[in-house]
Amino acid sequence: MARNRPPRPSVLAGLSHIALAVWALLIILPLLWTFLASFKNNTEIFGDPLQLPGALRLDSWGRAWDKAHIGQYMLNTVIVVFFGTAGTMLFGSMAAYVLARYQFIGNKLIYYYFVAGLAFPVFLALGPLFFVVKQLGLLDSHFGLILVYIAYSLPFTVFFLAAFFRTLPETVAEAAMIDGASHTRTFFQIMVPMARPGLVSITIFNILGQWNQYLLPLVLLAGDPNKWVLTQGIAKISTLAGYEADWPGLFAALSMTILPVMVVYIIFQRQIQSGLSSGALK
Repeated sequence: MARNRPPRPSVLAGLSHIALAVWALLIILPLLWTFLASFKNNTEIFGDPLQLPGALRLDSWGRAWDKAHIGQYMLNTVIVVFFGTAGTMLFGSMAAYVLARYQFIGNKLIYYYFVAGLAFPVFLALGPLFFVVKQLGLLDSHFGLILVYIAYSLPFTVFFLAAFFRTLPETVAEAAMIDGASHTRTFFQIMVPMARPGLVSITIFNILGQWNQYLLPLVLLAGDPNKWVLTQGIAKISTLAGYEADWPGLFAALSMTILPVMVVYIIFQRQIQSGLSSGALK
């Protein structure tokens, strides 16, 4: 009687693991070097790249926080990204649910209108967008940037969540309607909890995208440095570092920018994978 032997790994599987390992090193090593460079001095930074810091120098982090105003830029970024992501998820989830579960005249047209936004590069709209925001009196304001972030993030959010809502069973929503639940109550109390994996995944994607956005704040907040977000602040620090030769301060500022996003991703990576796999399997 033949024994069941475990399947041998294929050559393609081995090559894929090697490619993933190389890709991981290409991502991790620059981040690790940036973090270590924030504790070095200029001589060590431009010396051996594999050399560890000679001492744990925290003064560069203090200069980046105080002198470079990283604290203010980070607070501005947190405010903008929080309300931008919250608005995107609220309006995007409602729009996606209606387009996925209700049939009406123009349903497909509206859905394809949202999807078309994925193919429209944002830099092509910077000129008209600047004048529209200016005419509304929202230039150099966080509220104006938040509205633009919401509009900019809606296409992918609606596209992703509409596909996810179509996979949810209709019998649960029908049972709720028979019991007297309104459309609003059915959505918020029944369908949203069922769609939690997909909502968590797209929320993280929106946070990462808005946190790292540079072009939109550069155009809409250029006139008021007190309203700048982290990406603008890092660009300013990079310019100043060239004149002042404060490279440890630059790398400390970069580390402060990277760490919050990295922590968020590490904490919610299982939810992201669960949401993507749930949408694919269903």
